[in-house]
Amino acid sequence: MASLLNGYEPGGFFDEMFEASGEPRAHYRKIHARLETMGRGELDERRRLADLSFLLQGITFAVYSDGRGTERLFPFDLVPRILPRSEWDRVERGLAQRVVALNLFLQDVYGPQRILRDGKISRALVLSCPHFRREVVGIETPRGIHVHIAGIDLVRDSRSGEFVVLEDNARTPSGVSYVIENRLVMTRTFPMLFQEYEVQPVDHYPTELLQILRSVAPRGGERPTIVLLTPGIYNSAYFEHSFLAQQMGIELVEGRDLVVDGDVVFMKTIRGLRRVDVIYRRIDDDFLDPLAFRPDSILGVPGLIGAYRARNVALVNAVGNGVADDKAVYAYVPTFIRYYLGEEPILHNVETYLCHRPDDLTYVLEHLHELVVKPVGESGGYGLLMGPMADRATLAAFRDRLRGDPRNYIAQPLVGLSATA
Repeated sequence: MASLLNGYEPGGFFDEMFEASGEPRAHYRKIHARLETMGRGELDERRRLADLSFLLQGITFAVYSDGRGTERLFPFDLVPRILPRSEWDRVERGLAQRVVALNLFLQDVYGPQRILRDGKISRALVLSCPHFRREVVGIETPRGIHVHIAGIDLVRDSRSGEFVVLEDNARTPSGVSYVIENRLVMTRTFPMLFQEYEVQPVDHYPTELLQILRSVAPRGGERPTIVLLTPGIYNSAYFEHSFLAQQMGIELVEGRDLVVDGDVVFMKTIRGLRRVDVIYRRIDDDFLDPLAFRPDSILGVPGLIGAYRARNVALVNAVGNGVADDKAVYAYVPTFIRYYLGEEPILHNVETYLCHRPDDLTYVLEHLHELVVKPVGESGGYGLLMGPMADRATLAAFRDRLRGDPRNYIAQPLVGLSATA
């Protein structure tokens, strides 16, 4: 039987499993030995069973940009990415450092704005951010926490072999349910590997999230009323919304299930109104409250921001966090770490060109075919340009966009990502 790995060539990429010499890395030797004894048919059967498990559980997602709105199975790689303890410890410290600095920036920019007065970041850049919310300036969040949940995109740069931060997500990060379900499917697919490796657990996440939600309840007490606010069943992440609500034992609600009276939020129940203390919201700022933001929103709750300002309800994540994951502001996160923490960044950014800077814009226009260009306020890959894959007409159209609205774009070199056999 031919080995699955016969003839495998990683090419010019950093390979997670193999050293440059072709020998398996120390932390991959056990799984390498297992794959060596496995035939193509067995691997395909295990993949089929994994996909079937996802399908039967409804673990899917939708991509709005494809124009079809079809549900897709979440991609699942049967060959796991393994990080040794020493490498994970560094990543964990770097992520914690970064999130603390982002939280301090949000405390500051919606409060005393010291960093703006000290000129560490341009006031015009911050205040022109489409996700900077003047409506919540001066509001003190419970326990000073703005970023309760963060989604930091990490990639391993094939050139250096180091993990770098691609972007920050501090508004309504999504995807953790897939991490938990992927791990569960992996334990069923390769149960023996979990006996051979000391794998860090992930199934405790809903419990830890619930503890955080309870800790920010304005009224305190042992049993605050917590709800998860979803846009509804047609949202691409609805599986995650229902999964987390079920795992935490909290109510899954839509905007029409809540009402504000006297700056207090209540949930409609068959026994009457019940006061709500904490809302884990999976709705963007724009749609939260038609009285404060978009008046045409039917997803939110009229008067919610008034209750939030009166400190009668906690919103998780806090309103206005989008200014911290603006992709132009991203370039300043190393500055935030030095300014607020007095430390050097443990994890580095990808080199970033800010198109509102004349010199950077000139460079980007000249090298557009080599770069990845992103709108500063989007997430999930929407609206970006992959220069090396674009045709001439697309490049020309994007040059016009950049000249017309340079503040709305940043550019980065195409990072060669690591690969796994």
